[in-house]
Amino acid sequence: MGAQLRVYKRRIRAITATKKITKAMEMIAASRIVKAQRKVAASMPYATELTRAVTAVATGSNTKHALTTEVEQPTRAAVLLITSDRGLAGGYSSNAIKQAERLTERLRGEGKEVDTYIVGRKGLAYYGFRERKVADSWTGFTDSPAYADAKRVAGPLIEAIQTETAEGGVDELHIVYTEFVSMMTQNPVDGRMLPLSLDEAAEESGTKGEILPLFDFEPSAEDVLDALLPRYVESRIYNALLQSAASEHAARRRAMKAATDNAGDLIKSLSRLANAARQAEITQEISEIVGGASAMADATAGSDK
Repeated sequence: MGAQLRVYKRRIRAITATKKITKAMEMIAASRIVKAQRKVAASMPYATELTRAVTAVATGSNTKHALTTEVEQPTRAAVLLITSDRGLAGGYSSNAIKQAERLTERLRGEGKEVDTYIVGRKGLAYYGFRERKVADSWTGFTDSPAYADAKRVAGPLIEAIQTETAEGGVDELHIVYTEFVSMMTQNPVDGRMLPLSLDEAAEESGTKGEILPLFDFEPSAEDVLDALLPRYVESRIYNALLQSAASEHAARRRAMKAATDNAGDLIKSLSRLANAARQAEITQEISEIVGGASAMADATAGSDK
């Protein structure tokens, strides 16, 4: 019985230590969510105005450009998947990976080859374990991305969209990330970055239905689009990275809170079992003492006779 009580106490100590760790991680994730939300809000005006500028140039000119012109028969597409570098975030990364798998199946069903680009160690590990080819990958910044990280990710994608498909380029750029809706809701979504849909861009920038002014482009509309192309892709990727970071922290906070609550429930259950074992041990000791005293009394009475 004493050995069983020691086992319960050892498990309680171990779970209590784990509970302290999960509680600390929950508090850290909660503190980082606010900062991540502020970064998302700060990035929105720049992205909106940049989309407005691209819409104005594309609408005010007849220039064919990779930014706005659809290929008649696209044969190759690039998919950028954003996951996390660390675990303990519930189904955050796995949900994004599933969304990317659905997008890849849809694109292949349309007869397109797919090149996959990955941000985050979790996505890279998933594809590596299954021995799937990855065009390029980046790690080490998913929980706190900077604009420089977005530029680093955008570089190979911009190069791919500007290269002919016969030479290894792509006709379309797609992105899969986790949209931050609220502390309790984060949705994996996918969207096409390029070619840009003018209707979607107008709706995104708030100019749908508006009559845009006439512009003169210097030196030319094509040169303006060439300058806007990397800025547009970088801003879209940066916003997706920030939304994913906020979603990752929210998912980790929720997962750590659940783990902390479960640890508390398990400690209560083990404490009850330990108390029952201790009571049984005390009862057994009392019974042994009473039995021994009774035996001694009987022996003393027998010797007096």
